[in-house]
Amino acid sequence: MDAFFPELSARFNALLPELLTRKLAVVGHARPDGDCIGSQIGLARVLAKAGADVVCVNADPVPRRLQFLTRSTRVLPAEEVLPVAKDYTALFVDCADGARCGHRLQGAFPRPMAMFDHHISNVGYAEHDFIDVRSAATAEILTGLFLDAGLEIDAEAAQGLYAGILTDTGQFRFHSTSRRSFMLAAELLARGARPAEAGFELYERESIGKLRLLEAFLQSLKLEAGGRVCIGILPKGVFASTGSDTEDTEGLVDYARSIDGVEIGVMIEERDNGAVKASLRAKDPVYRVDRIAAQFNGGGHACAAGLSLGQSLNEFYPALVAAIGAQLAAVQSEAS
Repeated sequence: MDAFFPELSARFNALLPELLTRKLAVVGHARPDGDCIGSQIGLARVLAKAGADVVCVNADPVPRRLQFLTRSTRVLPAEEVLPVAKDYTALFVDCADGARCGHRLQGAFPRPMAMFDHHISNVGYAEHDFIDVRSAATAEILTGLFLDAGLEIDAEAAQGLYAGILTDTGQFRFHSTSRRSFMLAAELLARGARPAEAGFELYERESIGKLRLLEAFLQSLKLEAGGRVCIGILPKGVFASTGSDTEDTEGLVDYARSIDGVEIGVMIEERDNGAVKASLRAKDPVYRVDRIAAQFNGGGHACAAGLSLGQSLNEFYPALVAAIGAQLAAVQSEAS
């Protein structure tokens, strides 16, 4: 069978012998999602099976709904690794830039040995960059590299990688989903991935706080740009008032995007310090929401991007609406 990633795999196979001689730290991005944790677990377990000394580390705790992936492989808090960071060689996963892992881990590992990512905004920052923007998930890239190299993927690594592909394809329905996505998922099932468990843990264990947060978000929805944009806001104090927390924001923005006639959905989270965080989702990659986010020092994918900004909501909201409106106009102009 042809290689899944011919060019990337050739470079990965050349690097692998050196990786196996190092003490490795697999680093993911702060506020981790399914692709991040799944990729960390998958990479760590596969390299460990090959003989490496490897740990996973993240600046933030593993979200409740992803903890089923860490039953056999712990993700260490940054505090445990930072004092001995000089002993480790870092491998970054799912980080569009070096800062995504958090300022403390970036400071400890300013130039990782290798980085694996699929974000279109990633320009490369490691000694060895493994980037494929056509892949739906970082877990998809890693799965292909492991299969191309003939490395053993045990059942728990397979489950982590499958969860990464499942979440970043939106359960195999986003534009980024490809034939390769399904082929790699099938290979993971053959190695022990458990779709029923993944589906239950990821999508059928919501807390009552999450549903109350969803209610608050839905009540805040506002249409802009003639109904082509829908924006919802999570104001300061909403987590305390609903009994939820930041991990419960996962998936909320998709409700804004799902409205008929809306092309771009947005969730704005107002931080306690007055700053804002925003997530943007488009129905079609032609809208390149990563370019919109880049105007506010953010980034991501053509259909999914995010940003964090030290700016008040009152200042940010009109600036964002203007930026989205300009992007919609530019796309329309190109199409005409």
